[in-house]
Amino acid sequence: MLSNQQQLVKRIFDLLVSGPLIVLLLLPMFVLWLLSTLSTGSNGLFSQLRIGKYGKPFHLLKFRSLKGSDHLDIREIRKSETPFGSWLRKYKLDELPQLFNVLTGDMSLVGPRPDVPGYADKLEGDDRMILNIRPGITGPATLKYRNEDDLLLKQKDPNTYNDSVIWPDKVKMNKEYIENWSLTGDIRYLWKSVFG
Repeated sequence: MLSNQQQLVKRIFDLLVSGPLIVLLLLPMFVLWLLSTLSTGSNGLFSQLRIGKYGKPFHLLKFRSLKGSDHLDIREIRKSETPFGSWLRKYKLDELPQLFNVLTGDMSLVGPRPDVPGYADKLEGDDRMILNIRPGITGPATLKYRNEDDLLLKQKDPNTYNDSVIWPDKVKMNKEYIENWSLTGDIRYLWKSVFG
């Protein structure tokens, strides 16, 4: 469990990195928003309800990569993906607007990925420690499953495989991340996410 001092250090680091990054990437993000808008025929920026710290819902920001809405599984997502959206998702550029989520305090640069309602908010016992910190843009589980979509597409029943195999493994990894947290570890995960 992260102490109050560790959480403060983590928050200061988030602000020191996300603020300058937003300034640096503002023009590229505007271009990505414009291209997302043109490729999907809808506002290139959208928000999705996710579960945050202490189980509090928040609106996660993303660049739109799909046409339509309410995609029920990975196969529907792939069918709805635009060519530009596929490129965005491949390089995780659709996640860039989450720097604003970090700045406002809904997210951290590194931590458990925030899930849609029905997963983290339903955790019980020691597993609920995941809800004691801000969810992150990247982290150990995110890096391990960076090709999660491709893995799910190989399964006969992607949703069942996610719920019975991937999700429990992510919970385990995220608990280990929290129990062994260090600032140098966060820096390492960020480096691997960008350059790994």
